[in-house]
Amino acid sequence: MTDHLNKKEVLRQGAGAAWPICLGYLPIGLAFGVLAQKVGLPWWAVAMMSVMVFAGSAQFICVAMLGAGASAAAIILTTFVVNLRHVLMSSVLAVYLRGVNRAFLALYSYGVTDESFAVNLTRFRDGAWDRWRALTVNHLANATWFAATVCGALVGQFVPQGALGIDYALTGMFICLLVFQLQGRVHILTAFLAIAISIAWYLLIPGDSYIVGASMCAATLGYMIKRHTRRSKP
Repeated sequence: MTDHLNKKEVLRQGAGAAWPICLGYLPIGLAFGVLAQKVGLPWWAVAMMSVMVFAGSAQFICVAMLGAGASAAAIILTTFVVNLRHVLMSSVLAVYLRGVNRAFLALYSYGVTDESFAVNLTRFRDGAWDRWRALTVNHLANATWFAATVCGALVGQFVPQGALGIDYALTGMFICLLVFQLQGRVHILTAFLAIAISIAWYLLIPGDSYIVGASMCAATLGYMIKRHTRRSKP
């Protein structure tokens, strides 16, 4: 009976943490489905992409490149580079998942996104959070994203091209995530460093490496600044 109650509590707390993500995924997923339908992808292809890829930014990039007539090799390489940020996110989460078996890690890592990472990391740091609650967050968000993208693809034929500002949906989501992560001067400075480095990198180095490069450089500089600040305090 106790285990049953514990499972219900885990699901309740996981769902409580996941609902803002799910609420945000609904319009973004619908927007993606509509855009995918506009470039000629059938609903079942959208469903397969949401299951096999499950990365909003990569899926939006793929659809945009398909619409521009890019080659399969270019799409694969670009989305691979964009998704390299998951290496950084996974390395941070690994601190809180030490000693966990590989089967669980494989299931958990599948559901890691920018949003679930931000929510779970905050709660891991606050304490009273475990891998099962974090897993609940990941896969409730996953199910919502899948349902929203498929629905978007099915109703996309009834939505005019560029209507309702759907092209801006993903950008708006990332701006919201950034604002919620700015919890101090170091975070704000790190954000401005990332902006400056990404712009300079984009202008000086061809390709899409500026996304990962700026993230890694800014994160490293932010860590060094925070470490120096802590040492300077009496």
